[in-house]
Amino acid sequence: MRLIVGISGASGIAYAIRLLQSLRAIEGCETHLVISKGAKLAIRLESRESIGDIEALADEVHSDRNLAASIASGSFRTDGMVVVPCSMKTLSAIANSYGANLLVRAADVTLKEGRRLILVPRETPLHAGHLRLMHEAALMGAIIAPPVPAFYSDPQSVQDIVDDMVGRLLDLLGIDNELARRWQGPESGIDHD
Repeated sequence: MRLIVGISGASGIAYAIRLLQSLRAIEGCETHLVISKGAKLAIRLESRESIGDIEALADEVHSDRNLAASIASGSFRTDGMVVVPCSMKTLSAIANSYGANLLVRAADVTLKEGRRLILVPRETPLHAGHLRLMHEAALMGAIIAPPVPAFYSDPQSVQDIVDDMVGRLLDLLGIDNELARRWQGPESGIDHD
């Protein structure tokens, strides 16, 4: 399995780190990482991990300025891409096919080749323009997966919330995992009225 992970400049770097850690633990999974300029700032602001530590989790790291990288071509076969977190700027570029950097170009290639593209937009509240961009990206084939916590799983920590979301991303990629807490239905005796 070969996957691209794009990290753009929005809050939520913890999701990207946990996804890369999870993919690294999967035998036979090759990861290609692109970190935008804005993401590098976000990493410095909200992570204890250095950019180098995060890059070390990937098999190959590409500069977001290198539009000649392997992942910029549809002939370089991948099994999909996740942009986590996905800033509104990056979402706008993807929805408008504006491939000004490698992250957006790789996403555009993923869509044009009919491969799975998962976008994890991190913004709230959302105005009509944000919603329109998500709709446009979804019409093009992207899966929109905002990091919305599921409280029925009774998370005990922020890490539990991050793990559950990353488990859902792995599910969307078709990867079995133990991170997502599975709904088993209500306990017996709960009144359903």
